[in-house]
Amino acid sequence: MPTSRTKRSAAAALAALTLVVTAACSSSGGGKTTSAPRAKVLAVKIDNVAAARPPTGLEKADIVYVEQVEAGLSRLLAAYSSALPAVIGPVRSARETDLELLRQFDDPTLAYSGAQSALRPSIEAAPLDALPPSKAPDAYFRSGDRDAPHNLYVRPGKIPGASTGVNAAEDIGLRFAAPPPGGAPVDERTVSYPSALFTFTWATDRDEWLVSMDKAPARTASGDRIGAATVVLQNVDVQPSRFRDRGGNTSPFSATVGSGSAEVLRDGMSYDVAWERSTAESPTGFTTRDGEPMTFATGQVWIVLVPN
Repeated sequence: MPTSRTKRSAAAALAALTLVVTAACSSSGGGKTTSAPRAKVLAVKIDNVAAARPPTGLEKADIVYVEQVEAGLSRLLAAYSSALPAVIGPVRSARETDLELLRQFDDPTLAYSGAQSALRPSIEAAPLDALPPSKAPDAYFRSGDRDAPHNLYVRPGKIPGASTGVNAAEDIGLRFAAPPPGGAPVDERTVSYPSALFTFTWATDRDEWLVSMDKAPARTASGDRIGAATVVLQNVDVQPSRFRDRGGNTSPFSATVGSGSAEVLRDGMSYDVAWERSTAESPTGFTTRDGEPMTFATGQVWIVLVPN
């Protein structure tokens, strides 16, 4: 019987072959392609404090972005396109960091609970379809098993525009293929914010990095462990923004346009890479020490914005 690693190798080989065929029909220079259909991305801002866990539908996201918010806490921005769960949440408010991240995608829809009044003009001017509950009341509901504000959920099936089935990660140029040479074996990595902790532990039997949050195993709403095929620890500048929450705390802004270093975790290995994003409209490129595009393991990608 083939092992999970054998299956992963076969999947990676198939992904690599698909990538070569796709590249032959693509525009030169890498990044976004011109001939293939673009992903119709639904991005959902997900609450991530202890009272909001476990999340619903997070395991179906193509990409999960982890970002620091007020008081050193964290929230998640999940990008969906290849598959949509019936319910996603709990949904919380948008931040300035989300707007810059989402400019990599083509006219994405952003589901969020609301935003500070000072940020609303920026959301309205952003190249995305902003969809708070006031614009799609039938798509949102409050759950009775949690206290507000940690009980707002969205039903993607009630949001106009069907998923294309295109992976959101591939849509912004991330390559799923066999691993490059030069990695170093690693079992675990931890990232800390002032008031949040994330640990990624390699599980050989699952070919995934199991996620823990604040020293507790992260689980889905059905009780399964949350795991990622690839984890990117992207070092970014985190600066105070001009926005504040209701408590007067300054909202941090994570700058994802520019360049810097990152660590990519896949297949039980660690790779030191460089990242670059020249403009807000450009996708983020990750390259190895040899200057080659970094490849990712087939499955969900977590991108953690780590403060420099």
